[in-house]
Amino acid sequence: MKIAIVTDSYFPTRDGVATQVLTTRQCLERMGHEVFIIAPDPGEKDREEGIYYVKAKPFKSYEGYFLPTFRHNNLKIIKELQPDIIHMHGCTVMTLKGLITGHFTKIPTIQTFVTMVNEVAYQYSPIKLPPNFLNKLVQIYLRQELKRPDAIIVPTPPIAKELLAMGVKPKRMEIIPVGVDIDRFKKNDKGDEIRQRHGLVGKKVLITVGRMSFEKKVDLLIETMKVVPDDVALLVCGKGPCDKEWRQLAVDLGVQDKVVFAGFVPDDELISYYSCADIFITASKFETQGLTTLEAMACEIPAMCANGRAFTDVIKNGVNGYLFETTVEDCARVINEGLAHIDDLKKGARETAEIYSIQNTADALDKLYKEVVAEKKSRS
Repeated sequence: MKIAIVTDSYFPTRDGVATQVLTTRQCLERMGHEVFIIAPDPGEKDREEGIYYVKAKPFKSYEGYFLPTFRHNNLKIIKELQPDIIHMHGCTVMTLKGLITGHFTKIPTIQTFVTMVNEVAYQYSPIKLPPNFLNKLVQIYLRQELKRPDAIIVPTPPIAKELLAMGVKPKRMEIIPVGVDIDRFKKNDKGDEIRQRHGLVGKKVLITVGRMSFEKKVDLLIETMKVVPDDVALLVCGKGPCDKEWRQLAVDLGVQDKVVFAGFVPDDELISYYSCADIFITASKFETQGLTTLEAMACEIPAMCANGRAFTDVIKNGVNGYLFETTVEDCARVINEGLAHIDDLKKGARETAEIYSIQNTADALDKLYKEVVAEKKSRS
């Protein structure tokens, strides 16, 4: 089958969508499918061979992202590629281009929706409007947009429930988790090198990985460092708009010796960073699944996660980690609890990650693609 993946974000943008698109493509190609990626153009120096690019400009409101232009009403390259299906990742300009193209070419469309954009639109919108008003506008948009693909995919049951409660009425909705490459993400023996590099030898290391943006709530983790034992340290991996603010917060709170900012971690070192940690931790309730959480768990690192949204399905207290309420007191509680039961949690962490393997995801996609294509042909 020929599959065109149309995505709002792709490398050099670093987020879960870009990672998902790449790993999904690799797995689908191993299964014998022909996969094309169509993405916003990041500029000549960051282009990858084999990727089809749409003219775009840097998104000034959110550094690291690129906004396609509307100069072309559809994706002409899709007509040339003649795919069997268009699979869109995101919900903005590239998705609209994919929908328009699918409409005129009669090619079936599927959309993966993993970001509740209505909750963060006010932070990144170039047009400044009251947050509640903008939230409602985005919800109206989502109700109109998400009813148009032949099927939409969400990663977890809580997201499906939220969309339905919002009034979204898709033609078809499937729950297919974001897949983790469990063959790649395995604990290695280079963790000690990372500890030495960052002055963490002899420490109990908490790690958090992701974009440094306000919805990730890393500030709560930094505040919690004030009340945990002196031998506990937080390793923050990532870059983003809140970088300087959170570094200054650590200084202001007097915990700069307990919080290490590693910056962006390249892919070839990411497993080593996970392997240096005792616990993975995130205070974000924004996640619709939490890809970095599952990557860490694949490396046998128990996860302490905010009690909300997707984590309520993934994290089982005392089995693979613990859930906590987003207060300093409760965050500190689960850190102490997790550190006291690390050996009991490691096996459960790895077993959970295996459930979310990229192969399981690709198998589910393969089945959905075939069903949607067959349904479209039966109606034509």
